[in-house]
This record gives sequence, structure tokens and C-alpha cells, in this order.
Amino acid sequence: MKDNKKVVYWLFTGCFLIFIMVIVGGITRLTNSGLSISDYKLITGTIPPMTEQEWNEAFELYKQYPEYQKLHYHFTLEDFKGIYFWEWLHRLIGRVIGLVFIIPFLYFVFTKQLTSSTFKKSLILLALGAFQGFMGWYMVKSGLVDIPAVSHYRLAAHLMTAFITFAYAFWVAMDLLYPKKKAVNKGFRNLLWVGMIILLLQIVWGAFVAGLDAGWIHNTWPKMTGGEWIHETVFIEQNPVWKNFIEGKSGVQFVHRYLAYIVVAVILYIWYRSRNMTLTLPQKRGINWLVGLVFFQFLLGVLTLIYAVPVWLGVAHQVGAFFLLTAMTFTLHRFSR
Repeated sequence: MKDNKKVVYWLFTGCFLIFIMVIVGGITRLTNSGLSISDYKLITGTIPPMTEQEWNEAFELYKQYPEYQKLHYHFTLEDFKGIYFWEWLHRLIGRVIGLVFIIPFLYFVFTKQLTSSTFKKSLILLALGAFQGFMGWYMVKSGLVDIPAVSHYRLAAHLMTAFITFAYAFWVAMDLLYPKKKAVNKGFRNLLWVGMIILLLQIVWGAFVAGLDAGWIHNTWPKMTGGEWIHETVFIEQNPVWKNFIEGKSGVQFVHRYLAYIVVAVILYIWYRSRNMTLTLPQKRGINWLVGLVFFQFLLGVLTLIYAVPVWLGVAHQVGAFFLLTAMTFTLHRFSR
């Protein structure tokens, strides 16, 4: 029998590992650990430095780059070990994810346990995983130059590729779990797609906020610094003006703040529209989870801002986005043909 439970377990295992990867990636970013390993050794890089000499060699390599020279020049070897750990763990999980996706895939192919449709979807999934690995390298490379900070565009692309890879794997698993789908209202399905797109945009701007360290300014809510709804710095940090909303710290935070209200409003409208519809139990649960999670995520966002992004709250906020995307993906799937 093709597309058996083993395939579903495989996909959900991959989803879980991507979730762990996102958590560790968030910690890596918030502890400024991402540039601690400047080289890429696919096999030997799996094992961290084991001797004092190896640690000193790794530290000397780190000293050659701007992050140490301009920001971490006061670091001791013990300080370096602390940031090295998170980047090493992040990369190790990436390697594990690669093996978890590739080896079972080859087994399923050779034992003919995949339908033609699932085989093609799995190839797309593997391509997304490979692209995600490339984006990680491409992002780190941007921080090994004169300015010791990764490009916030590349950071956003790296994060979004992880989220999209997860959502796609989750969707394929759902296809196998629920092969039969109830006929749906196309207008409502389109509304869910609008919600998904707005949510993805909000996650992108959240990554911009993280990449620009824009969570450490205007740490008040609901208004910005000085009790203003739109602070004057929103428009003056970049030129031309429109660049403020993608490259200016205040402008990017402004967009992220107000997109949050739009996400909440759209999800509440989804719930409102669904009240008089005949829904299956999974559809009802999906919408209820959306409503509960969007308010929880909004609260996490406010707390993260007010307390100026402590690591645990920043990671919790990223995890909240992950769960909200999961609920949106599940709900959208249950309303798709």
C-alpha cells in the first residue's frame, strides 16, 4: 500500500525538527551567536572543538572578522564558547533534518511506498530544504564583511524559507491523513488565503524587526515613544521616505505594530464569517485555534516590545508565530479541495 502511515510519521518528524530548528535559530539570533562560526565544513563541522588547542584555533579564526574586532573585542575564550555552542547546535540540527528527510525518502522510493503525487511533492520538499541550507550560508556571509551584522533581508528570507518548508511538509502530511475533503465555500477559502498572506507578511516584518534590532526602540504600547501613534522617526531615518518601512528601525517596527492589528482583525472576521456555516469538527477546531493563538501571539508581541526583547520572550514570540502559522495552514487545508 502506497503513502502509508510511515510516510505521515516521516513528514511530521520533519515538521517537529524544523520547529526545534526555529527555536534554536531564534536563540542563536537573540544571543548574537550567528557569526561565531565563519567556515562551513559539512562533515567535520559536525564535531565541535574538543581540545584547548582546537578551541583556540576556532577563536583565532573568529578574531579575523569584524564582529570580534568591532563588537566582541572584549570576549574571552569562555565567552566565545558560549556563542559558538548555539551556532554549532543550529547547524547540527540542520544536518540532522537533511538526513531525516533524505534517507527515509530514498527508502520510500526504493520500496515503492510513494504515489506519483507524493513523490513529486517530496521532491519539492527536498528542494526547499536544500534552499534553506543555502540561505543560512548566504545570510551568515553577509555579516562577515565590514559591518558585523547579517542582512535583515537575508535573515527574513532564511526564516521564511524555514516556515514555508514546515507549512508545505505539514500540508503534504495532511493530504495523506485527510484524502477526502468536504466541498467548500470558495469565497471563504479565499478569505483564508488572504489571512495566510497577511500573516506571512507580518512574519516577514517580524524578521525585519529582529534583523535591524528594531525591538529595542519605542518600548511602549499602544503608542510609540513620547505617546505618539506615529513617531516622527518613522519617516526620517531613510531616504527616500518609502525605504523607512523596509530599512528604517522605526519604520519597520511601525509596520510590524500595525500589521498585528490587521492580522487580529482578519482572523476575527474569519471567525465571524464561519459562525453560520455548517462546519466539520476539524474546521471548527482550526478556526477556534486561530482565534486563541492570534490573541496569545499579540500579547507575546506586546510583552516582548515593552520588556525590550529578553531572549526568552523573543523566542516565545517566534514560537507563537510558528504555532499561528500551523493553525492557519491546518485551517486552510481543511477548507481546500
